[in-house]
Amino acid sequence: MNRLREKRQRAFSRGHHAETLAALYLMLKGYRIVERRYRTKLGEIDIIARRFSQILIVEVKARSEIETAMHAVSATSQRRIEAAADLWLARQKNWSKLSLRFDVIITQPWRWPKHYPAYFTARY
Repeated sequence: MNRLREKRQRAFSRGHHAETLAALYLMLKGYRIVERRYRTKLGEIDIIARRFSQILIVEVKARSEIETAMHAVSATSQRRIEAAADLWLARQKNWSKLSLRFDVIITQPWRWPKHYPAYFTARY
């Protein structure tokens, strides 16, 4: 039981580090981080970033292989992210002027993050 707890703590720490690295990467690209780990009952968004009227909804994956990380962003997780994004967007004053994009950033050990803009689209 103790090993399971340690494994979860390492995974949490690795994920938190990956999100910090991804946020730094986005800031260097000119985005402002609006939210990190935005949680709702419907789902969670790792990072919400903004540059002008463009809003990025970013899922961050820390994996040793890119293919594994891409497969981890399943259709189910995409629906949860979209649902959480809908709630966040509904709470914004100027929601009709904002454009939403769903991106994925993959971090690998000892490598700069890989950014996949518009990785999936909302199913409206």
